[in-house]
Amino acid sequence: MMLAAGLFLSVIFVAIAMLAAVKTRDKAKGIGVAILLWLYFSIIFDGLILFILFQFADYPLEKAMIGLTVLNPIDLGRILILLKMDVSALMGYTGAIFKDFFGTQAGQVASFVVLLVWIVMPAWLSLRKFNRKDL
Repeated sequence: MMLAAGLFLSVIFVAIAMLAAVKTRDKAKGIGVAILLWLYFSIIFDGLILFILFQFADYPLEKAMIGLTVLNPIDLGRILILLKMDVSALMGYTGAIFKDFFGTQAGQVASFVVLLVWIVMPAWLSLRKFNRKDL
C-alpha cells in the first residue's frame, strides 16, 4: 500500500507541476507556483481542515470529512497507509469514521479511483493547454 500510495502521489504531483509549467510563461514563476501548490496540499489544507473542525465542532461532520479528504491526495494516501498499518485506533473518532469508509473494499476502490482522477485531470488539462499554445 505504501508503494502504491507513493507512486500515485509522485505521478499526481508531476501532473500538477506539468500543469503549473504549462500555465505560466516564466520558468521561475512556474517553479514557485508548483512549490506553493505542494505547500498548500501538504500543510495549509490540513490547517484549514482543522480550523473548520474546531469552528463547527457542535455539528456532525463525518460525511463532510470524507468529502474534504477526497480534495487532498496527500491526506488520502496518508489515510490509506494508516488504515493498512492498522493504527486507525490511534486516530480516535475520526479514525473510526475513516475505517468505516476507507477500510472497506469499496472505499479502497473509490479512493484509488479518486487518486486516478487526480492524475488524469491535471495531466489532461496541461496537455490540452499545451496543444492549444502558440509556440
